Amino acid sequence: MRPVSYGDTLEGSELRTPGPRSIRGTAASRSTPPRVATSRKPPRSPAPDQLARPRFATIVSTPREFVTACGGLFLFLPDLVRFAVPHLATSASLPGSTPIPATHALLSTLALKLWSIERKSHVMALVADPGLALFAGLNAIPKKSYLSEYSHRIDRRRTLHLLGAWQDILSGCELVSGDSINLDFHSIPYAGEHPIVQKHYVAMRSRRQPSILAFLAQDAASNVFCYSNADLRKGEEDEEVFRFLDFWRKHHADKLPGELVFDSKLTTHAALARLDAMNVPFITLRRRNPKILAEARALPASAWRTVNLEHVARKFRTPRVFEQQVTIAKHQFRQFFIEDLGHEEPTVLLTNQRTKPIKQLITRYAQRMLIENALSDAVRFFHANALSSSVAMKVDFDLALLVIASGLYRRFAKRMRGYSDAQARQIFRDLVDMPASVQVTPAQVQVTFHRRAHLPIVLASEIFSETPTVPWWNGAKLVLRAQPG
Repeated sequence: MRPVSYGDTLEGSELRTPGPRSIRGTAASRSTPPRVATSRKPPRSPAPDQLARPRFATIVSTPREFVTACGGLFLFLPDLVRFAVPHLATSASLPGSTPIPATHALLSTLALKLWSIERKSHVMALVADPGLALFAGLNAIPKKSYLSEYSHRIDRRRTLHLLGAWQDILSGCELVSGDSINLDFHSIPYAGEHPIVQKHYVAMRSRRQPSILAFLAQDAASNVFCYSNADLRKGEEDEEVFRFLDFWRKHHADKLPGELVFDSKLTTHAALARLDAMNVPFITLRRRNPKILAEARALPASAWRTVNLEHVARKFRTPRVFEQQVTIAKHQFRQFFIEDLGHEEPTVLLTNQRTKPIKQLITRYAQRMLIENALSDAVRFFHANALSSSVAMKVDFDLALLVIASGLYRRFAKRMRGYSDAQARQIFRDLVDMPASVQVTPAQVQVTFHRRAHLPIVLASEIFSETPTVPWWNGAKLVLRAQPG
């Protein structure tokens, strides 16, 4: 059927185009020849209100073929099936409806993160793509109004259960070890005016402005985000590290992380004493004040010793170090003054690890830059700074989707030769952003990828040999193929 164009009329169930106007009439009309069209306007795309309503149906029961721009999304399906996404929706008691059950609603919102759609309103550019809808097991992807309303129905309790179920999966596949965890706050700027949104310091703009304060935890070994919380208010920041520890113990057989690494503004000295009493190893920085700086400058040259850092890709590898014992909140800690690290003022490192060599401590804190690189990737690719709304609860669910999407990208990257340490935006550009032809039958869905420069890297992995049975496709199998030639 050809696209609907201007001038078409609807008769019964078929579109018919009216014939040429009758030329019977006046002599002038009879003598005037009919105008011949010299050009034709391209057919207009259907308006959003003309598209089918999203609903769960037997989408694979009718054989069909189509081409989708979102072919790379199907590369995540083997892991989504292996990780039992329906279990995530059930464990978190996510809302759903008869047309769009909870599993399909979760997949619809997750597809936006995996395909790097900046805002929920931008889904309208792909709302007519049948591949995006098929990924979620629907006949059409939900529009922005549904996606916006749906996220408002998910409170912090459900988001925490969703993160917990995802953490159980990550720990089961050994993607998260917990030997060392990076912690950090991130302020998501908000440009509007809303009484709920408080002002926080936004580092990327070097000023305080209305923003949502978010807490993120990242496994240092795999660079995978494992926890998030964007439902924070002023005065609650100091306790967030202990909320994270409660979350971690609940999903790791009552075990604590092997080490926490964070900067000086994450919590207070009293909280550091509590961490020490809990036997939680940590590495942090101490804020430089005039008294500490004066103490460092008064040290003689003989008090410093040079340390050679190994396996660190940085210019400054031979810092000078002075170690001492300090008492903070009635607890003893190791404190280090470190110079020649590329800063004008000495770095003050604080830890409760009393036997770990200083070389390892400095090297580990230098690697904390990984979470800042991951935050940069989250901002640029997963669009963490693109606020969906001014309400923190909604941003909280958006960050939980970021945690899941980043884990899927890391899992996918480890299966691709040469991409294990690549950032998500590079993985998407090279390996995921590919069109594909899709052939749907009741028994299977065959996705044939068009030829691309980096497709051989995907072919070399084992992902094309997998034929998972997709539960939200009524048991149809996924078959991945490459275009011959």
